[in-house]
Formats: sequence, C-alpha cells, structure tokens
Amino acid sequence: MKLILTHEVTNLGEPGDIVDVKDGYGRNFLLPRNFAIRWTKGGAKQVESIKAARAAHAVHDLEEAQQIKGRLEAEAVNVSVRAGESGRLFGAVTVSDIADALAATGVTVDKRRIEVGNPIKTLGAHDVAVRVHPEVRAQVRLNVVAGK
Repeated sequence: MKLILTHEVTNLGEPGDIVDVKDGYGRNFLLPRNFAIRWTKGGAKQVESIKAARAAHAVHDLEEAQQIKGRLEAEAVNVSVRAGESGRLFGAVTVSDIADALAATGVTVDKRRIEVGNPIKTLGAHDVAVRVHPEVRAQVRLNVVAGK
C-alpha cells in the first residue's frame, strides 16, 4: 500500500514522505490515526505543502540543534506527578508531561520527538532521549517528584 505520511512515524519517515507499507499496517494503524493519507495523483500534489509546513517547524541547522541540546542537558527537569506513599505513580509519566515540563524551562519540544525507553512509573531520576535534529540527540535528566 502506498501512503503519504502526514506526521512523523518512528522508523518509517517524516511528514511528506511517500512510503510503501504492508496493507494491514496502513489500514489498521496509520490511516485511522491520521498519520498518513492514501497516495493518489492528486494527493501527491499535497506533498509539497506538507514538506513546506515541516520545514517551518524543523530546526534548520546543526549549530542551532547543538545549542538546544546544550540547554536540554544543562540541568535536570522536575516533573510533578501523583504518587502513592510507596513511591509508585498513579499511571505513568507521559511524553506530554515531559514536553510540558520542558516548556516550563523555556525549551519547546514536540512530544513526538521525545523517546522514553521503558514507562516511567516510579519517583526519582530518569533519563529520556530527545531527537532535536536527525543528527543530534539530547539526553535529558528527569526528576520525577510527588505532587499535584
């Protein structure tokens, strides 16, 4: 099945890329979540507008990406969540929580660029990766604290 991606999909492509995927993956995952649209001759014309929008939101040069990486890695970020007495969380820390905490420190990051290895379900220090640029990854130190 040939599709045009409208959102970034990890290990598949960026918005505006034309990809060929298995029918089930496209029909059951990408299309219902609006991560992609079906490829047609008319849809192929939308690729340019999708790529233009992607370019407007992207970090353009490597030097700027390195500066953002430095700001992200400079200090630990506190994330306040509800937790029980034993230190276990009610749920898990989501990428939206992390993106909001980063925005509070002055660095705006798209939540789709945050990679959390295992779900964060305990209080304490944790590391997450942020893809700032295709060539630059930042390791962000999170301090998960009880609150709310």
